[in-house]
Amino acid sequence: MINKTILITFSIIFVSCNAIKLDYDYLTSPNQEIKTSFSENDIRNWYNLDLKKDSIPGMSVDRAYNELLVGLKPKKVIVAVIDAGIDINHEDLENLIWINKGEIPGNNIDDDKNGYVDDVNGWNFIGDSYNETLEMTRIIRDNLKNNRRYEKAKETIDLKQEEIKNNLGFYNRLVEEFIKAKEDIQNFLGKNSFTKKDLNNIKTNDSIVLISKERIEYFNSINIDLDYLKEGVEYFSDQSKYHYNVNFNGRSIVGDDIYNIDDTNYGNSNVSHSKKSEDHGTHVAGIIAGLRNNNFGNNGINNNLEIMSLRAVPNGDEYDKDIALAIRYALDNGARIINMSFGKSFSSNPEWVIDAIKYAADKNVLIVHAAGNDSEDLDVLENENYPNDQYFGKSEYTDNFISVGASTINFNKDLVASFSNYGYQNVDIFAPGYDIYSLTPENEYEYLSGTSMASPAVSGVASLILSYFPYISAAKLKEIILESGIEVSINVDHADKENIPFKSISKTGKIVNAYNAIIAASKSKRK
Repeated sequence: MINKTILITFSIIFVSCNAIKLDYDYLTSPNQEIKTSFSENDIRNWYNLDLKKDSIPGMSVDRAYNELLVGLKPKKVIVAVIDAGIDINHEDLENLIWINKGEIPGNNIDDDKNGYVDDVNGWNFIGDSYNETLEMTRIIRDNLKNNRRYEKAKETIDLKQEEIKNNLGFYNRLVEEFIKAKEDIQNFLGKNSFTKKDLNNIKTNDSIVLISKERIEYFNSINIDLDYLKEGVEYFSDQSKYHYNVNFNGRSIVGDDIYNIDDTNYGNSNVSHSKKSEDHGTHVAGIIAGLRNNNFGNNGINNNLEIMSLRAVPNGDEYDKDIALAIRYALDNGARIINMSFGKSFSSNPEWVIDAIKYAADKNVLIVHAAGNDSEDLDVLENENYPNDQYFGKSEYTDNFISVGASTINFNKDLVASFSNYGYQNVDIFAPGYDIYSLTPENEYEYLSGTSMASPAVSGVASLILSYFPYISAAKLKEIILESGIEVSINVDHADKENIPFKSISKTGKIVNAYNAIIAASKSKRK
């Protein structure tokens, strides 16, 4: 293993409880691949680790705490998470959920006169709904022929419906074959469970048993079990019943007009998950804020914060109206950072969200957004991803929006997560987003992957900076995060491209680094 990461010795001079002066050089990356093996603890915590000390391309969060932040007194910052519901009672989010001190819980009165009744921990903009259509489906269902992508939506839905039908049939057949093969082996062995050794010891001329044995061995060789296959059936069933079904309307239970931004009297104060499988928001919140150093669960990036839960993302595409109003809620109730781990390729009212993002800039609030999981080049105009900070491929309209791609634990050609969108103009920076261990509802934990995990990694670092340097503006915070990232000089494989420079697939060519960002913040002016 060759590791040429360089760190020049620095000194810390305490000027006041929250001001430091550093004589330093940034952490830098090696100019060649690092090959290593990882312990279970490394894998669980890899996004917090350091390329120099741990040979893992994390964000050097632990190193920042251990070497830069000792003795400093942080202040709390509010981070809004616009997502699915968050398990606000999770053991690893204890005392980290935002509380609206102007609201009296459960009295059915809008005590603080902000337009939302009993919004103690945030607001649920989708009410009791969960399953939803995609935006392209709504464009066709509601006959929105004025939408500039109407024809594209119609073409895509027609193709998808046929594709879904075939995939659903395929997964159903695999489930049937798996169950039958398992039953054949159980009957042959005369017991309800069997091991790999039992399979290897089967001696018979029965062709049915031999075929079933081969099927089980094949499934085992590619790490596929019955639960995985059933998840596939559920995934494509949801697409068939809800996502691409022009006859389905999941919004009817909410009762608002989705095309009227002034119709705001809807939703409720239940910001938690609606069922255990609604885990996305909890996982995202855990990456940002999971309790550190408590000997269980994960280590979130920052505990000097409060998580504001804004439930606005269903099992399907989010509504532009909900996102715009959720952003405005966060801004009007004290958030400094808004994490948005969602996205879609069609939009009916992008102007509402654009106006809200501009309002966030006026209110000095940073927005961090997942770049998406389609392995697409977002610089290609037809690969649209909403929301974003550009007018249809033109220049950025704001300086408070970061778009984040997903990186992996591997500092080699596989550094970029295979699913991650990319773009030299439209993706700002990369951050850990593959096999991230974090919270799921009801005090459980799970590894999940996606740019949805990379975005809260950046939000966590942003909140860490603001905790110690609260005077920094949103625009300056974005600048610090982008400029202080670790510049990566190796080549990578991604999508249909091989051996391309990592620096060619994002605006910065960097991975977010908390250590460098803290150093940069310490030298930063107020704006």
